[in-house]
Amino acid sequence: MRKAPRKSPTSRNLIIQTLSETLAPLDYVYAMWEGGAVGYGRLDRWSDVDLYVDAEDKHVKEVFRKVEKALDSLSAIELRYSVPEAPGQGYSHAFYRLAGTSKFLLIDLAVFRHSCEDKFLESRIHGRVYFLFNKRNVIKCSTLNKKKLVRDLRSRKARIQERFDTFGCFVEKEIGRGNWIEALDLYRGLVLDSLVEALRMRHKPEHHQFKTRYIHYDLPREIVRKLKGLYFVENEEDLKKKHRIAERWLRKALKEVDLREVERRL
Repeated sequence: MRKAPRKSPTSRNLIIQTLSETLAPLDYVYAMWEGGAVGYGRLDRWSDVDLYVDAEDKHVKEVFRKVEKALDSLSAIELRYSVPEAPGQGYSHAFYRLAGTSKFLLIDLAVFRHSCEDKFLESRIHGRVYFLFNKRNVIKCSTLNKKKLVRDLRSRKARIQERFDTFGCFVEKEIGRGNWIEALDLYRGLVLDSLVEALRMRHKPEHHQFKTRYIHYDLPREIVRKLKGLYFVENEEDLKKKHRIAERWLRKALKEVDLREVERRL
């Protein structure tokens, strides 16, 4: 007899409910919560499912096995990508997509070791947390460490300035050589990345290391419009012109970062 086809998941809510019901009874799992777009009130049809789990250190791999079995009960896992883990990172991270679901409905799962101190729970940085369960209220949302943030900003500002003073000429060098692909890559990676971080320091300091992520929400509309013009380069001459504009703006943006004012606003 042929097996009946498994019911295809039709909504993010069914996926979340299934995983919550799977993990909540496990004594080595303490909490599960949702973040990402829902934490910023920006959920739309392109949003993935950002889920976080707190579990006993030695059971992290078992959590992933339980999750995968639960997902497979809904629909075949057609994509699985495990993010390489950096030393001392404190969590393991994987993405899944189920057959029959939108290609945008990725399940973005991070499983934190219970001993890990930073679990991305500062709402001003990571958005509001929505707990699916939190046994005995063991997981506490932390508040932004303003003093540490200002110290980090001071260090990053100096680092950006030093890096630009040292390597800023590399874009012009590759333009001069006619190495346009290298020049364009350096322009984006050295000049524009630095410019975006400097602008974030002033307008959204808690997201200063987010690069272009959430940039349309974090920076004033006029600044985003101007940045868009610098990112879209038409040809070699356009690159020369926009490189000069971006360099001037970067120098100005760094000067305008007043850390005392930033700390006052925080």
